[in-house]
Amino acid sequence: MSRYTGPKVKLSRRLGISLSGSSKDLKRKTPPGQHGPNQARKKISGYGLQLREKQKLRLMYGLSEKQFRNLYEKTGKLPGKHGENFMIALETRLDNLVYRLGLASTRPAARQLVAHGHVTVNGNKVDVASYLVSIGDVIGLRERSRGLEVIKSSIAGRAHVAAYLEFYEAAVEGKLTRLPMRDELSQEIDETQIVEFYSR
Repeated sequence: MSRYTGPKVKLSRRLGISLSGSSKDLKRKTPPGQHGPNQARKKISGYGLQLREKQKLRLMYGLSEKQFRNLYEKTGKLPGKHGENFMIALETRLDNLVYRLGLASTRPAARQLVAHGHVTVNGNKVDVASYLVSIGDVIGLRERSRGLEVIKSSIAGRAHVAAYLEFYEAAVEGKLTRLPMRDELSQEIDETQIVEFYSR
């Protein structure tokens, strides 16, 4: 399945979660469509719940089904809880950390910055959005990219930087100081349902 490029707000309303990280997606709490306000949400089967949790997490981070499944299987080889390891791996993707540092206003915008070669890791250009950042890695911008208006406006509009990151204003770069803990990640996702979905 290819990456979703349709209307994000409609999808957020259907899943009942903000996919952009902004509450603007859910100004209206009802499902989309003309019958949405009067439509009672149907009871969902166990499989349906598992599928919905998987889709919520996959679409939140903007991955294709193949990318999502491959990363899930890769994190299954790590010690600890599979679901938590998987969510931490998603959070430490380069495109997501560019978004978390405030260098881009959305994850798709962060992915575009990476793909266009604006982002560096430890001083080296990295244009692979799925690159997994390690503790101590420094994420920055190429010299010619620091003056881009889209980046300046994103930094100016940034609300805060996650506790597991440090941002250095003067150098316009940030560092992953530690791995995020589960309670610092989305509480709207039940990762145990995703593990059960792939364990069928």
